[in-house]
Amino acid sequence: MILYHGSNVKIETVDLNKCRPYKDFGQGFYCTTIEKQAEYMAERVVKRQGGSKQVNIFEFDETIFNDKNLKIKKFDNPSKEWAEFILNNRNRNFKDINSEKCNFDNKYDLVIGPVANDDIIILFRTFVDGLIDIDTLIKELTYKELTDQYSFHTKEALKYLKGVQK
Repeated sequence: MILYHGSNVKIETVDLNKCRPYKDFGQGFYCTTIEKQAEYMAERVVKRQGGSKQVNIFEFDETIFNDKNLKIKKFDNPSKEWAEFILNNRNRNFKDINSEKCNFDNKYDLVIGPVANDDIIILFRTFVDGLIDIDTLIKELTYKELTDQYSFHTKEALKYLKGVQK
């Protein structure tokens, strides 16, 4: 399977230490199956940090799903569990790092699921502010067009990701 990563630099080797914390699935290296999504992310990074738009292409070895030594979490659709997981990972004040509902400690080597884009974050804020309940949040999310993300959190998971030259 081909995965894409939008950036402002060509990535030869993934350095997990350079990945930003407090993202949807925790600090990790994020890719998508959707090239247009990676292009959009590259444009955002260039606006914030400069550089030139780069869409890095990777071959993802799906035999990772057979590796019993890795812990993989997959969200097929928006759900209460998915929403709580994202809210916890984005929350700088969340303290229960041992919880299965966060990935601050990289307990998951790979996490796959929908992206909580800017449009979705507005819905999340209305939930956090107590203006809607979790069931309303999930119901509203079902009407959104969601893109996917694959986040790699450990060196072991990155072994299944190989850069492709353009």
